Amino acid sequence: MDVLTFGETMILLNPSKAGPLRYVSQFEKTIGGAESNVAIALARLGHRVSWASRLGEDEFGLYIRNFIRGEGVDTSLVAFDPASPTGVFFKERQDGRDPKVNYFRAGSAASRMGKAHLQESEIAKAKILHISGITPALSPSCRELVYHAIDAAKRNKVAIVFDPNIRLKLWTKEEAREVLMDIAGKCDIVLPGIEEGLILTGEKTPEKIAERLIKNGSKAVVVKLGDSGAYYNDGDKQEFVDGYRVEKVVDTVGAGDGFAAGFISGLLRGWSYKDAVSLGNRVGASAVTVAGDVEGYPYWAEIAPDRSEEILR
Repeated sequence: MDVLTFGETMILLNPSKAGPLRYVSQFEKTIGGAESNVAIALARLGHRVSWASRLGEDEFGLYIRNFIRGEGVDTSLVAFDPASPTGVFFKERQDGRDPKVNYFRAGSAASRMGKAHLQESEIAKAKILHISGITPALSPSCRELVYHAIDAAKRNKVAIVFDPNIRLKLWTKEEAREVLMDIAGKCDIVLPGIEEGLILTGEKTPEKIAERLIKNGSKAVVVKLGDSGAYYNDGDKQEFVDGYRVEKVVDTVGAGDGFAAGFISGLLRGWSYKDAVSLGNRVGASAVTVAGDVEGYPYWAEIAPDRSEEILR
């Protein structure tokens, strides 16, 4: 297995038009979840990926499992809960701006995940463990699962990539900072956005954010800068890497997860940090060209270096 990731995936209902949801009557059903977004993007790039989660034993849960499995992701670590529902969320489209997100996930099946849900033997099979900062915000038992996974990965020399993915609808800024900085210090590579870096470290520049996170215990940091690209500090070298130009941005949700997948793909291929970050920029840019979280992620054949060397190098 190349990558193992785990977390909550919900039903995503996309409105047929922009504007307040009270005026929208039609929605398109798909899925959304940071960790499954990364898993799907990595599978499209040709990697062996496993996604673990807990879903409601309901039609939405079956749809999510079948969708992700259909993308080539191993879902054998997905459990179904007969007592708790699958989470749901709605996007509210705003032309020219990021969409608003409305969650209906309290008490979901995924929030009942715990240490028993993920065995150390499964973690040990992976080359990389991907963790999102959303999972520890879901419940105390989910937070225990995150720390359990980190400890197991360290014992088995599995590299840990951590995306803070701060969701302030799930917890306060102060609680998020305390917990996520503690988690970041235990992980090998941290991938914050620039605003997340400010929340975590109090620093405003990518250079200072990365420096602070490395002092906190991480081996390397990549700060995502949107369409401007990204900045990385691997402990030895620091550099800005240009972003990829997109003619028309349709939906920005999922771009950060696409970046994480592209970056991890580069690492798995043995690329330099600079080239891995460049691939992350490319995959993240593809995500914003269509509506939906995963629909824009490219397949490896579409962006292989022999076809688009000017983009990747």
